[in-house]
Amino acid sequence: MTKTTPETHAKPVNLRIREDVRMLIDRAAKIRGKTRSDFMIDAAYRAAEDTLLDQALIKVDPESYRHYLDILDGPPSGEGFARLMNVPKPWQG
Repeated sequence: MTKTTPETHAKPVNLRIREDVRMLIDRAAKIRGKTRSDFMIDAAYRAAEDTLLDQALIKVDPESYRHYLDILDGPPSGEGFARLMNVPKPWQG
């Protein structure tokens, strides 16, 4: 007999949504081959990860921070920048 732990046991979440939103979610879930619940869980999980990753704090010493700001304040340069600026523009052709 397998014993479930609180970490692995699924808990219900009840949501009230407008009919048009539910229909949109259902259409998208069907395209992905998922149930409504799986689609919504995946979307909410990705949004939660993005939100938490946006809150990352990076600490550096003053010298490193000054170097970083100097790079940002300097003019763009380098092989990649030159190549990018020389690519034909779609609106010029």
